[in-house]
Amino acid sequence: MTLALAAHAADAPKTNSPAADATALPAAKTETAAIPDASHKPVFTTNTVTIAGHPVLYVAETGMLPLLTATGSVRASVFYIAYTRQDKSEGRNPKSEMAQRPVTFCFNGGPGSSSVWLHLGALGPRRVNMNPDGTLPAPPFGLVDNAYSILDSSDLVFIDPVATGFSRPAKDEKANEFFGNAADLDSVGDFIRLWTTRHERWLSPKYLCGESYGMFRAAGLAEHLSSRYGMYLNGLILVSGVLDFTTIFYDNPGNDVPYPLYLPSYTAAAHFHHKLPPDLQADLTKALAEARKFARGEYTSALQQGDALSAEEHQKVAAELARLTGLKLQVIEDNHLRIGEGVFRKQLLHDEGLILGAYDARITGRDDDPASSYPDFDPSMAATLGPFSAAMNSYVRSELKFEDDLPYELLAGVQPWSYGARNSYPNAGNQLASIMNQNPYMRVLLLDGRCDLVCPVDTVHYAFDHMPLDPAYRTNITYAEFDAGHMMYVNLPDLKKMHTVIEDFLK
Repeated sequence: MTLALAAHAADAPKTNSPAADATALPAAKTETAAIPDASHKPVFTTNTVTIAGHPVLYVAETGMLPLLTATGSVRASVFYIAYTRQDKSEGRNPKSEMAQRPVTFCFNGGPGSSSVWLHLGALGPRRVNMNPDGTLPAPPFGLVDNAYSILDSSDLVFIDPVATGFSRPAKDEKANEFFGNAADLDSVGDFIRLWTTRHERWLSPKYLCGESYGMFRAAGLAEHLSSRYGMYLNGLILVSGVLDFTTIFYDNPGNDVPYPLYLPSYTAAAHFHHKLPPDLQADLTKALAEARKFARGEYTSALQQGDALSAEEHQKVAAELARLTGLKLQVIEDNHLRIGEGVFRKQLLHDEGLILGAYDARITGRDDDPASSYPDFDPSMAATLGPFSAAMNSYVRSELKFEDDLPYELLAGVQPWSYGARNSYPNAGNQLASIMNQNPYMRVLLLDGRCDLVCPVDTVHYAFDHMPLDPAYRTNITYAEFDAGHMMYVNLPDLKKMHTVIEDFLK
């Protein structure tokens, strides 16, 4: 295979060694499809972004790293984009400064998602130009400088796990061998080890940032990196994720845990759409407090009683659920007091012919089939998929100067995925608690959107409250809530807040 783009021969640094003045020039076009793998040198570009009013010079490194077998053969090539801040000051030791600067390894979830969402939505120096409220802009789409990137406080490495982005298994290797919790921790952990080693960053403060299933991955990685490589982390930044699947698998008969945990998010969404009664509509804080009190008390008690619940108690609970969700009483009755997110998304604005987004219940779409029981699509995903796909496919070639004729897989099919749990719900809480007990300096930042109906705020809080963590270390956990949903950063006010919260955490 031929290299699509490489660093200019005169200026190129050694493979995987960032250089501030490195530039990239396109290689000659050939008729053969260019499919880079880990044997090719990365491409380096330089740029500047203004963050908090200050210009930040950085090098973007775009390339592949190999995942190796025990005998040293390559089993996969992992695509990554790394950003390293550069200092123009004279007379300083770049390596010494680099070792002191934090580095944050970032990934999304799925499983089967590339890192494009955190990369071009929240943390990187460039971001997708969405409407300020996170709704879909008119195509064609574009990119703008991200004045709220965290690159001023931490270097960034965005990782695309195998089968996502441009990451692919080696020839004769099967992709599904990477599809599972244990295999995922092994492959992503090996990437982090190798990138850290090649870039001489073992002495740098190190963080993981994971979104959605990326929270589950980050919790496992913190323990895996420690036990496998002796790599201790300074912290985890966990965005809109899941730690214990008991809290979100409400479709399984007999599991009533999720329903009360979803209720506050229903209340937040109903408040946004002005569907709560006047006293709750006037004060979101009051509405959420009432929802949580009812969820933890009467609602949980009623669900635990099942058919033993008296008719009088049933009517009382149903009426309160209708009040706190904005749903019609008949909808509550028809679903036996158990409201899944699909029912809520379908029914809240049903009379207006609208459905709600799952990832962000603020965002609505026209109902394809009013007679169906559940929404046919997710308006919030529809609002982000096109802009992020266009932006990434343009950015990687036109600005980062990296070419690959394979499709960039924003969302890859990686099912069936082995969670490693038999006859139980997957839960990474014990792993996270174990490493927090072992490394009392590791801090955790939880970021959640109130209108997220995929991983609601209270499902995460419940999981953390039930970790076997020494009470002395619970002060290492910080919580922050946002107005929007799963990808709260597409909402510009939330992005600004997110930048402040993360930078305070890093500092």
